[in-house]
Amino acid sequence: MCETLDVLKSRCSTKKYISKPVPEAVLDKILEAGLYAPTGLNNQKAVMVAVTDKATRDTLSQMNAEVLGANTDPFYNAPCVVVVLSDPERNTWIEDGSLVMGNLMNAATALGVGSCWVHRAREMFDTPQGKALLKKWGLPEHYRGIGNCLLGYPDGEPVRKPRQEGRIIKQP
Repeated sequence: MCETLDVLKSRCSTKKYISKPVPEAVLDKILEAGLYAPTGLNNQKAVMVAVTDKATRDTLSQMNAEVLGANTDPFYNAPCVVVVLSDPERNTWIEDGSLVMGNLMNAATALGVGSCWVHRAREMFDTPQGKALLKKWGLPEHYRGIGNCLLGYPDGEPVRKPRQEGRIIKQP
């Protein structure tokens, strides 16, 4: 149990990556952890699309940058992006997808891989370009983005911020 707590306490967002790809066997373990995230009524409707080819990764980055109104790489040069999407017809679609994102990031930390949650997936996949990607990937058009989980090896040591005080209230 202490190892799990150590992983949870050591995870932090990586915002600068080297170009070294995540080995497929390691990526598979991270994705498997996403499968075991809790879901409302165990519906298991959240899906993960692991993108490792540079052309698609760059397309996703460009789509995200457009939503952001920027012309930089909001994916920090990460070689892998796992897009998490979910079925908005489920009451817990946001929570379900968010738990998948958490499992992905914690598993990455446990395996020595950096990660970062980049928002704007919802806006990305609400566009015609996003709908075309959903179709290409064989997903229903009504699925909505939850987040983009960046995966890769950190370029330097990520900065861990101290935890803020006053965030735990114990009720007697």
